[in-house]
Amino acid sequence: MSTISEAPAAVAIREGSQEMTIKSLAIENPRWCPGCGDFGILMALKRVMVDEQFNPADTVHISGIGCSGRTPNYIRSYGIHGIHGRAIPLATGLILTRPDLNIFIESGDGDSLSIGGNHLLHGFNKNVNCVYLLFNNELYALTKSQTSPTTRKGHKTNTQPTGTYLDPINPLRFALGIGASFVANTADWMSDHLVATLKLAAAHPGFSFVHISQRCPHFDPNAFQHKKADWMTFLTHKNGVTPERRFVKKAEVREHDPSDLQAAFDAAEHFKSWFGLIYQNSDKPRYEEILRAELESTPPKPRSALLDKYLI
Repeated sequence: MSTISEAPAAVAIREGSQEMTIKSLAIENPRWCPGCGDFGILMALKRVMVDEQFNPADTVHISGIGCSGRTPNYIRSYGIHGIHGRAIPLATGLILTRPDLNIFIESGDGDSLSIGGNHLLHGFNKNVNCVYLLFNNELYALTKSQTSPTTRKGHKTNTQPTGTYLDPINPLRFALGIGASFVANTADWMSDHLVATLKLAAAHPGFSFVHISQRCPHFDPNAFQHKKADWMTFLTHKNGVTPERRFVKKAEVREHDPSDLQAAFDAAEHFKSWFGLIYQNSDKPRYEEILRAELESTPPKPRSALLDKYLI
């Protein structure tokens, strides 16, 4: 069963008796392993809420199961810690009934691309208005280092101790292939780049897919060389994301047009090392707007007449 957490300070912030700060959004100390990338992602979400002045009373964080699933418990806003892979149906219901809310979905690589892959597919296609964060540590870490859909080939896990057999799923290519309207790539250790990416995603009208490379030093400390930059490439554009300042001198910087779908597919092939706004199409229709227009144009009918056509 899903659990719903309320925001005790939301009324005070709305009425102006309490200023919204990073500290005011904290509830309890997060329970993740030391060095986990989830700490950085959580702080980025709080920075976005403060910088953009997203009222906690009008903001909902929704998650599935996994290390990422704990995120809504650590932000003083409304939140739903749902069941495995089912965050998108929960979010869609909220978006259809409360289009005024700021909706963030936090999901891991297993939650998103394994048990939740069918819902992610329809999330891209329906293009409902929300920000979807994929925390990709390339493992099922909460269940102690099991192979996930994004585990690199040959990596030894508890479920495949001699090394994984298959190439990993490419999340960016998957998103583009289904027709996502917003696709971006960033990492937990790039604090400013991550925050800027999330702000851009929050401003996009539709389903904003943000893929985040996320460290798991407890089970896979060698997955990302996060202290070096010579393997990184930042994609830049006037409508894109500014490269991370502390890495830009040693990283490659490439001009990339996020409106060019073929260029986006080319960039997606480097999802492990190319960071920035990959693709954006602000004109893609949104399911909730289509459905709302359909409902508004339907003539009203009394409840007593709803089943008349079924009479024999």
